[in-house]
Amino acid sequence: VSANGLDARAFIRVGQTLTVPGASGTAAAAPAAAPASAGGSHTVASGETVSAIAKRYGTTVSAIVSANGLDARAFIRVGQTLTVPGASGTAAAAPAAAPASAGGSHTVAAGETVSAIAKRYGTTVSAIVSANGLDARAFVRVGQTLTIPGGSATTTTAAAPGGAQLVGNTFLGRTYAPSVVASANANKASLVAMGVPSKADMQAKVAATARSMGVDPALAQAIAFQESGFNHTSVSPANAIGTMQVIPSSGEWASQLVGRDLNLLDPDDNVVAGVAIIRQLVRTSPDLQTAIASYYQGASSVKRNGMFSDTRRYVANVQTHMARY
Repeated sequence: VSANGLDARAFIRVGQTLTVPGASGTAAAAPAAAPASAGGSHTVASGETVSAIAKRYGTTVSAIVSANGLDARAFIRVGQTLTVPGASGTAAAAPAAAPASAGGSHTVAAGETVSAIAKRYGTTVSAIVSANGLDARAFVRVGQTLTIPGGSATTTTAAAPGGAQLVGNTFLGRTYAPSVVASANANKASLVAMGVPSKADMQAKVAATARSMGVDPALAQAIAFQESGFNHTSVSPANAIGTMQVIPSSGEWASQLVGRDLNLLDPDDNVVAGVAIIRQLVRTSPDLQTAIASYYQGASSVKRNGMFSDTRRYVANVQTHMARY
């Protein structure tokens, strides 16, 4: 739980890769992928699109859509098993991990960021985030002692399909892991390609969904406006997706809260995910300000660290927006 930044419920999701600290032996290697020329199956990982899967297996989007009964938008979800028909070759294997160097600890000084610390120790942002239970925004504070896991080879940030870099890798001075940014770009490209409802339509969805789920519509609309301005094509460098700006791990939590799989790219599911999270935070927080702060900073981080300065600004903005709705 600590090494992977899980919450107290230790939720995990299908396809998630877990760091296992202090393991006493080598885990059994997964079997190599079978040649896909006669068709096969594929389990969807975070950030994957049908077009990327089709390219990987040497087949077509239309073939996968048809074989799996997908709709015209080709929505898929993390953990979904797809039938891959007529693939023309074996999927490319993931590169082996580079040997890790020895880790240690670091006390955060004024002005330091996780990206700068990762560069200094020859490791990655994602490794430090995982080892220290940080949230997707990689918040750290002056005087905080961080565990620095073994460094590994630098990974190149992947661009969105077609080579376009639609999402950058920094936000509010924080730099995000290349794998996270690559997923963000893939999700952004998918949203742009499929077309989304207007901002007015998304606002109406937020208000209606909030009412149906027993959440204050003013609160839900204020958070949605603060997060994305009701723009469903919004994707952040932290891979916060859509109108409600929900990261994939939070989307998995929201799926468990509502009892069904939610596709964060889908406008309706995205709103349901965000409203479900708001509802749960309101129920479990001591006051409304803490609930709003937890949506932005993460409930565990707010409980552990209090509200950071940018979180306090976020809360004030949301409460101001509520008066508009």
